[in-house]
Amino acid sequence: MSLSPGPVAVREVEIRELSSPDELEELIRIFDDVWRPDPTRRPVGVDMLRALSHSGNYVAGAFIGDHLAGGSVAFFSSPAGESLHSHITGVTRRGRGRHVGYLLKMHQRRWALERGLSTITWTFDPLVARNAYFNITKLGATPTHYYEDFYGELGDELSGGSDSDRVLMSWSLREPMPENTDGAGSVEALLAEGAVSAIDHSDRARPLPHHDRVTPEASVVVPVPRDVEAMRAAHPLEAARWRLALRDALSPLLVDGASRRSVRFLRSGHYVFGPAGSGVR
Repeated sequence: MSLSPGPVAVREVEIRELSSPDELEELIRIFDDVWRPDPTRRPVGVDMLRALSHSGNYVAGAFIGDHLAGGSVAFFSSPAGESLHSHITGVTRRGRGRHVGYLLKMHQRRWALERGLSTITWTFDPLVARNAYFNITKLGATPTHYYEDFYGELGDELSGGSDSDRVLMSWSLREPMPENTDGAGSVEALLAEGAVSAIDHSDRARPLPHHDRVTPEASVVVPVPRDVEAMRAAHPLEAARWRLALRDALSPLLVDGASRRSVRFLRSGHYVFGPAGSGVR
């Protein structure tokens, strides 16, 4: 078996590893276009990408024709010889609608498997509904822990100046990909069957967490805004309230051990947790 996955091409999208300074500089421009960071606080620099690539870590780009439309960077992590941590993945406007993000993760998955790894981890902002759907429903990864203000102040436009709370995802590469990725489900039906809502959002501008509703036996529904990035731009105070409400509601549900709950994410913008113990394997 080759240790290099080689290019992946689907519908005019080609994914390949990057190593030259020119390619890496172009990848930095892609990340700048996606996150629009303070130039003095880029999430990663060309020198670091060059070092990661040279030392055998994962640095890849997605091309549409001759144009770079997205990329991903990951590095080996603990446990040694078992895990890869995906630090950053971004897709530009040019790549939207072409499944570029999905193809990058599939390439990364194959790359990791060919090196004998069993798990890929990464963090994401749990307020961003489309990313929650992609990570949990589309890829079948599992949220395992909630971190408050994980990176500190980021200084990019997407974060809107809010705390950088993150959820850690764990993607088991030994398990099959999910067959049902439509994210369908009726929140009303779940509530009628006895599930409880951990956030009262009858007033969308003032979400209120409700810990008292959550019991070990209950399934739990946790709503998020459909587009928090637009909310951050137009109504930053509302977005900040949602950050705090989701932190209070979500962090107690992401527990390990015998009380771990199963998790899925609906297209309607809702996390759905099973009863305590339903996520134990």
